Amino acid sequence: MVKKPTNKVYVIGVGMSKFIKPRGQVDYPEFGLEAAVKALNDAKLSYDEIEFAACGFCYGDSTSGQRVLYQLGMTQIPVINVNNNCSTGSTALLQARNAVASGMVDCAMALGFERMQRGSLKSNWSDRTPPMDHVHNLMNEQIQYKGNAPRAPQIFGNAGVEYMRRYGATEDHLAKIAEKNHRHSSKNPYSQFRDIYTLDQIKQSPTIYGPLTKLQCCPTSDGAGCSIVASEEFVLKHGLLDQAVEICAQVMATDSPKMLSTDPIEWCGADMTRRAANTAYEQAGITANDVQVVELHDCFSANELVTYDAL
Repeated sequence: MVKKPTNKVYVIGVGMSKFIKPRGQVDYPEFGLEAAVKALNDAKLSYDEIEFAACGFCYGDSTSGQRVLYQLGMTQIPVINVNNNCSTGSTALLQARNAVASGMVDCAMALGFERMQRGSLKSNWSDRTPPMDHVHNLMNEQIQYKGNAPRAPQIFGNAGVEYMRRYGATEDHLAKIAEKNHRHSSKNPYSQFRDIYTLDQIKQSPTIYGPLTKLQCCPTSDGAGCSIVASEEFVLKHGLLDQAVEICAQVMATDSPKMLSTDPIEWCGADMTRRAANTAYEQAGITANDVQVVELHDCFSANELVTYDAL
């Protein structure tokens, strides 16, 4: 059981760059610097007041976090580099939050940046065992239709197919998720794409795998985001209470043995999502019925659909 931290932790500043196509037009030090400076300005702080930093990225050499932050100053603070696939950004935030919650520091930064490769996601290391080989093997054994799609849409597409078979969902349900999310992007100046699409346009876009069409798959993007977190004492000392937002709960979980079952929905991490959500509700002292807004990772429309139930 994950214990609730003794010390309160608040978000006091945030910053973000615009996200763009991965064509190498802007390098990661520029993205990271922009997001960090915006967050510092939002928090009304100088970099000298940051005591710890966690930097998340998947595409780049080790210590890229130091390369970004040294532009702000070489203050000799601990800098941790985080690579944890889709949870990289939230893992960096968890590290920063834990540093404050433990009392180790009073003010910490979580910075995420990425300069991705063009095209679909693939392994950078062809000469060693891929981390997801067990899922790939299960998929090859259990799923009849394979096609030539990249592995990621196969994994989430198969989960969508199983969800439709089990609960009677339709392709329209998946397409409506994408329609909603594209509509949201039109209101976000930081989004890479800001076009609105109709349900028919989404369904008629090129098929990627199973029920997933191109407009139901998120694109690769370059960009950065940053959050600054602080203790209650720091917030009060700097007069930041009016803009401070408490992190009431944050939980990280990894897979249970269900991920090794023949259930495609479990291959997507449904059980660990369920555990993380339930633990977070307990930490925050609420239930799922108390939640009024959900911001959910939607790499593919099917992922969002199966994750609803896990929450």
